Amino acid sequence: MQNLGVIVLCYLIGSIPFSFIFSRLWGEEDIRKKGSGNVGATNVLRTAGIKAALPALIGDLLKGIVAAFLGMKAGGEVWASVCAAAAVIGHCYPVFLRFKGGKGVATAGGVVLFLMPKILGILALIFIVVVIISRYVSLGSIIAAFMFPIMAIVLDQPLSYIILSVFLAFLVIYKHRENIMRLRQGKELKLGQKA
Repeated sequence: MQNLGVIVLCYLIGSIPFSFIFSRLWGEEDIRKKGSGNVGATNVLRTAGIKAALPALIGDLLKGIVAAFLGMKAGGEVWASVCAAAAVIGHCYPVFLRFKGGKGVATAGGVVLFLMPKILGILALIFIVVVIISRYVSLGSIIAAFMFPIMAIVLDQPLSYIILSVFLAFLVIYKHRENIMRLRQGKELKLGQKA
C-alpha cells in the first residue's frame, strides 16, 4: 500500500502544470488558449518567451527526476520505472487541468536523465541535430522518442527500463499525433515562428 501511495504521489507530481503556472506568473493569459494550446515549454517559448519557458522546462525535467528517484527508493528499478511512467502520465493527463496536459517530452527527459544518462546524451544529440536541420521541435521529439527503445535495447538496459522506454516512446509519439498531421500537411510551425 505504501508503494501504491508513491505511485499516486508521482502521478500528482507529474500533474503539476509548470508551463501553465510560469506563463501565468509572467502575465500571460491561459497557455491553453494561445499558440498551439499545448501545455508545454515549446508553446510557452513561442507565446511567453524564454523567461517563462526556461523555468517551465526545468520544472518539467525535475518532475521526471523526482519520480524516478522516489520509485528507486521505494523498491529499485521496477518501481522506479512504474513511478517514472506515472509522472509522465500525470504530465500528459494532469488532474489539475482536467486531464489536458503536455506531450511528455521534458518529463520523460528527466526520467532518462536519472535512470539512463548515457541514453539521454544520445537522444539529446539526435534531437538537436534534427531540430537544427529541420527547424521542427516536434520532429526532433518524435524521432528521439522513436530511438529511445532502440537505444535501451542496444545498450543492454534492464528489462524494466526497456519496457518503460517502449511505453514512453509510444505515449510521446501518440501525444504528437496532431503535429504529425501538420508535418504531413506542411503546416507545422518551425522553431522561432510565432503561432
